Amino acid sequence: MAHIDKVKEEIGWLKIIFAILIATDISLIAWLIQNYGRVNPFLFLAGLLGTVLVALVIVWVNSIAYRKINQLEDL
Repeated sequence: MAHIDKVKEEIGWLKIIFAILIATDISLIAWLIQNYGRVNPFLFLAGLLGTVLVALVIVWVNSIAYRKINQLEDL
């Protein structure tokens, strides 16, 4: 497999991971909004921490994808 094809395949996988993470983050945010004040505070804080962590992973995956896209320009 040529190097350019490998990079394109990696970008494709990153797009899938990015979409799954976005859907997960949106779901967590919706759950937090719906259950604000009705759940155990520890559970709410765990959901909030999970939301922040997923958002940070989204930023990380996004930066990796942009590096791969810039790598395509050099090939």
